[in-house]
Amino acid sequence: MLDNRPSLPPEIARRRTFAIISHPDAGKTTLTEKFLLYGGAIQMAGQVRAKGEARRTRSDFMQMEKDRGISVSASAMSFDFGKFRFNLVDTPGHSDFSEDTYRTLTAVDAAVMVIDGAKGVESQTQKLFEVCRLRDLPILTFCNKMDREARDTFEIIDEIQENLAIDVTPASWPIGMGRDFLGCYDMLNDRLELMDRADRNKVAESISLQGLDDPRMADHIPEALLEQLREEVEMARELLPALDPQSVLEGHMTPIWFGSAINSFGVKELMQGIGTYGPEPQVQKATPREIAPEETKVAGFVFKVQANMDPKHRDRVAFVRLASGHFERGMKLTHVRTKKPMAISNPVLFLAADRELAEEAWAGDIIGIPNHGQLRIGDTLTEGEALKVTGIPSFAPELLQSVRAGDPMKAKHLEKALMQFAEEGAAKVFKPMIGSGFIVGVVGALQFEVLGSRIELEYGLPVRFDASQFTSARWVHGPKEAVEKFSQANKQHISYDHDGDVVYLTRLQWDIDRVERDYPDITLSATKEMMV
Repeated sequence: MLDNRPSLPPEIARRRTFAIISHPDAGKTTLTEKFLLYGGAIQMAGQVRAKGEARRTRSDFMQMEKDRGISVSASAMSFDFGKFRFNLVDTPGHSDFSEDTYRTLTAVDAAVMVIDGAKGVESQTQKLFEVCRLRDLPILTFCNKMDREARDTFEIIDEIQENLAIDVTPASWPIGMGRDFLGCYDMLNDRLELMDRADRNKVAESISLQGLDDPRMADHIPEALLEQLREEVEMARELLPALDPQSVLEGHMTPIWFGSAINSFGVKELMQGIGTYGPEPQVQKATPREIAPEETKVAGFVFKVQANMDPKHRDRVAFVRLASGHFERGMKLTHVRTKKPMAISNPVLFLAADRELAEEAWAGDIIGIPNHGQLRIGDTLTEGEALKVTGIPSFAPELLQSVRAGDPMKAKHLEKALMQFAEEGAAKVFKPMIGSGFIVGVVGALQFEVLGSRIELEYGLPVRFDASQFTSARWVHGPKEAVEKFSQANKQHISYDHDGDVVYLTRLQWDIDRVERDYPDITLSATKEMMV
């Protein structure tokens, strides 16, 4: 974030790559749709949630997402807004998919945090927020659902400051709430933004004012609300810090906008805020050196793999965040892990579930590269230099179950399906040293359901999950001889993950303590970097 970096080429500087984080039901998917509406990507928000069979969000494409109405896999979308190019990476809000979300946050330069005006900061938001803090990601906040009964504005701001230990500065201030919600006072531009309740797709009117004492305000706001607004804004300006763009970029301060995504209200101001105060593409941590976005050579890394996006072709798409350079279709890039060149002939850009071929892309963009399993999470692609992007985590699963194919003759197919999901990062798959079958580990229970339903849908294999005696897994590190000796002595606990790394499956905390006591040269770790 230092100021002595060279200014970026204009094409790169206009890019804003960000993720939306929130608790389930705070309105993230609705907000995403409105972004696309203003970005001109879809004509009318009503198209997105049409009736009956057509009722499916553009950004949710897996069968299960449509059935349950939750976003399971993070999808990426690119669209223009004014002079900016937005790359929006949607993250699953459901806590059972947190790992996917953590990895997504390594591929963005900022986060938009959506909170529900009635519920404030919820547990899941807090968890995701902590990840943003670890990476000092700039955060912009949108307080949604102000057209329903919401909490006191100062209370919401206090809660964010206390729970998340970040300074909050109001960018807009709500006028009334629930049924009386009229709109917001734009504190950055001294404008009155009024909400149009009649037509949800119409952008409401905005009135420029000469400050809060402008007599024209009385034409639009009932007296009691006007008095309350003047009082509150005055208090807010005295009690809360003013907006400091540098502090926002450093991740110490978050501006907050109030609105109602479903009524398209406050969304445009938020988007302008992302353009104005959000960071341009940032330097990417890597070894042996960092990658700067203005470098002319292309470098990028895989932060997500989505298998079977199109069930008719067993394809998988690796989502690649470009860290530097200007990419053009047909370029040959080096796949650093295998040292092999790859010709990228049909990269895709995502307009939600509609893909189009990407003729070119710049640092900050996210492109999809269809492949047959060569690309894994954590892989780096460069124009020849052996760089490895660091900091993409893989977490030890908190729930383990053994899995068998309903039909014993199809065990081989099951192995193939499981390996596919392991490479996609959807689950950890462990092959025990002794015995047959596989043990599958996930972060949240809902993932077993997703996995079962996807194996059946995509491979036509009914599977059975059974309880496992093990409760957690640790990666084993240490000198080779020590690891081998340890493995032989603890055969019934040892298995291998899909990269072939040794994993120690534990039943109780006691197992872990015992290893630490009896094998001083072995370390057990709960995370491993996603790169080999």
